[in-house]
Amino acid sequence: MRRLQKFNHLVEAFGALPTVGKKSALRFAYHLVLSDTFAAMKLAHAIESAVMTIRRCECCGGVSEHEICEICLDESRNNGQLCVVESAKDIFTLEEHGLFLGRYFVFDALEKVEELKKVIADMSAAEIIFAFTPSLASDAMILFIEDKLQGLNLNFTKIAQGVPTGVQLENVDMLSLSKALEARTKV
Repeated sequence: MRRLQKFNHLVEAFGALPTVGKKSALRFAYHLVLSDTFAAMKLAHAIESAVMTIRRCECCGGVSEHEICEICLDESRNNGQLCVVESAKDIFTLEEHGLFLGRYFVFDALEKVEELKKVIADMSAAEIIFAFTPSLASDAMILFIEDKLQGLNLNFTKIAQGVPTGVQLENVDMLSLSKALEARTKV
């Protein structure tokens, strides 16, 4: 019996995606190839179109279909606040609920310090808000960036961290629990 080489390549391609295991990859491949070929062609076209048109914003490093993203072009945004994130997808997370009305900068490499300084100067930012995933490595990165931005007369803040709503204390990691105790507020 001949191996299904093209089918196996499809399963491997799905399996290479983050959080997709072998079983899920098989389900996706079977569904698209045998159950819904129209959806398969639509997905293939959407992927091709996205790969050909989506790029990083020249200003913030976020995702854009143009040289400069809609957020950076939005004159109603607060230029005094710059939220520094680890990846472009973090901007989607923060924008989803419209809670932050400032500007963004994706700091995904140490070499971006000079670029960050230029963005701060261009927009006359007064506050840098770090929205990194809480970890010791993130804390070290924040200290590194703060050190490199000394003398720019900036206020540095980071998003709060601690115990998520509705989670039992026994299910909270020690770092989050200790941060929550340190940052406790008066009742």
